Amino acid sequence: MMLRWLIPLLIILIIEFYSYQAVKTIIKSKWIIGAYLLISLIVIAYISFFIFTHNRGEGQNRQSLFTIGLLLITVLPKIVITLILFGEDVFRFFEAIIIYFMGDNNGGKFLPERRTFVSQIAFGLAAIPFTSLLYGMTIGKYNFKVIKQTIFYPDLPEDFEGTTITHISDIHSGSFDNPEKIQYAIDLINEQNSDLVLFTGDIVNTHAKEMDPWIDTFKKIENSSLGKFSILGNHDYGEYFEWDSKEEKEANFQAIKDLHEKIGFKLLLNENVRFKKGESELALIGVENWGKHFKKAGDLKIASEGVHKNDFKILMSHDPSHWDAEVQHDENHYHLTLSGHTHGFQFGIEIPGWIKWSPVQYVYKQWAGLYENLGRYVYVNRGFGFHAYPGRVGIMPEITVIELKKGEKK
Repeated sequence: MMLRWLIPLLIILIIEFYSYQAVKTIIKSKWIIGAYLLISLIVIAYISFFIFTHNRGEGQNRQSLFTIGLLLITVLPKIVITLILFGEDVFRFFEAIIIYFMGDNNGGKFLPERRTFVSQIAFGLAAIPFTSLLYGMTIGKYNFKVIKQTIFYPDLPEDFEGTTITHISDIHSGSFDNPEKIQYAIDLINEQNSDLVLFTGDIVNTHAKEMDPWIDTFKKIENSSLGKFSILGNHDYGEYFEWDSKEEKEANFQAIKDLHEKIGFKLLLNENVRFKKGESELALIGVENWGKHFKKAGDLKIASEGVHKNDFKILMSHDPSHWDAEVQHDENHYHLTLSGHTHGFQFGIEIPGWIKWSPVQYVYKQWAGLYENLGRYVYVNRGFGFHAYPGRVGIMPEITVIELKKGEKK
């Protein structure tokens, strides 16, 4: 047990030592150095207090989000400083050995003095994660983007030519703290005036009550000509919380399912609905959560009862690993799958036409945007809300608008 805490403590001490060395090398004012030490002590004390007193059974809440954000924004820049100054120390050590054998006593000191410019470089590089994380926590998390995508299908029923779908995912309402920004996002959804509005799961972090302050806001999502439909995500099952009883967990789960009706969405639980226009039909299928490393409540076979291979099908499945593992190879030929779940890791670099990178791509093959295999498509929404880290850097919250067109892929 002691070793469990000894190693993290040793790492913290090393990081703080090198960060202090950089500050001391650049700044000569004792008042500023003292203020730096005091702030560092307060941050360490707060995070330590939270770790030792927080009830993990409470799940994710605003305090835990703030603490994670504070930890990242203080520790990551200091890690950058530590790596650079440690590298300098390795260089200083070998430099000292060379000087010693050359017969220079270096003024009686074994190690040469730290170079100010190295500490300045360290601070400059550390400013990159600091400012990025700060931006993500203050602006990025509500920097909603409307991303439009047109998909061509040779077998799209003619009466559904030009059908538009607004797709949102991963609301995570328990993380919100700005009603004006959420209302702005709802207004963006309504401005799209789509034929169909779909939500692919994770309405809360854990508890149904997280959504209570936001029900009236999300009720304002206007009904579309084909309706509003939703499914469940992995967070909607209450499995990341230590419940007092099975009955309490079931009651929360039922309350979460009821939330969808309260905001005007029809929740699909391994079932499907059909839309008719003229002589044409389109099937919408919604499965419960199915994830490679998460709950597998989704049943594609049951959800698709009555749906035929030649029907044009849109599938809602929260976790894109479901498409990768089962859907894209299914003989039923699901034309379009809509997913979310990954959040794009809420961190990455996206420059359209140039680069698209996030650490989450090493876990999920399909993690953000549109992917295709033999005429079967999956679109992975980057998420409406945020979870764990209370911000977004490079991967912005997304409202997707998909237009279905008849014809060959362009």
